[in-house]
Amino acid sequence: MSEDFRRVAEDGVLTVTIDRPQRMNAFGIRAAWELARIIEEADTDPAVRVVVVTGEGRAFSTGADLAGEAAEPQEALEAVNAYIRAIVGASIPVIAKVNGPCAGMAVGLALSADLVFVADTAYFLLPFVGIGLLPDAGTTALVPAAIGRTRAMGMALLGNRIHGPEALASGMVTAVHPAEELDGAVAAAAAKLAAGPREAIAATKRALNASTLAGLDDALRRETEAQVILLKTDDHREGVDAMLSKRPARFTD
Repeated sequence: MSEDFRRVAEDGVLTVTIDRPQRMNAFGIRAAWELARIIEEADTDPAVRVVVVTGEGRAFSTGADLAGEAAEPQEALEAVNAYIRAIVGASIPVIAKVNGPCAGMAVGLALSADLVFVADTAYFLLPFVGIGLLPDAGTTALVPAAIGRTRAMGMALLGNRIHGPEALASGMVTAVHPAEELDGAVAAAAAKLAAGPREAIAATKRALNASTLAGLDDALRRETEAQVILLKTDDHREGVDAMLSKRPARFTD
């Protein structure tokens, strides 16, 4: 296991913590593949009944580590798609414990979970257009499925932040709690699921995902095809440089 994640299993609940607080839990391609493997392994382990994914420190995750490891665009996107598919396809329930900012591909990570518990101080952000890209990690399907097309367009095109209470009101998340109460609320939900009927929970998850996320695979394909092109543009290079330099971007395309 890499140093990017901590795993703790107790009473049927596997808690996976993204452990890169120095980067606000942004992570790269190697960690993305590892996260997919962790979910897949948990799903085949009879001792695991629930998975909880959260972040160390003050952030859930700010998405891709743009200053980190280099990778071919196609492989990087396939790695991200792998953990989205693993979470949605798992027979066991996955809970996202969003303890702080959740941005970029981490929005897909959170919304692909079956239950999303959020601290009242947390927010969701799709910053992709600001760096010359389109939203990925399944967010072009997951976000509108949760909050509708118009709100999703606001997030995707304008980069609107959706804070905890607004996320709850819009239907994006399961529950919002004061930050100091989040751990207890998630623990209670996870314990209830761990003690529940495994097959009935799995069947319910499959049925609801089939009804609401039937277009997820097509969305992942469209995102990948378009993103591979956009990642090679001057606008993307300018957007990333501007972000890392903390200056306004000057797009030309």
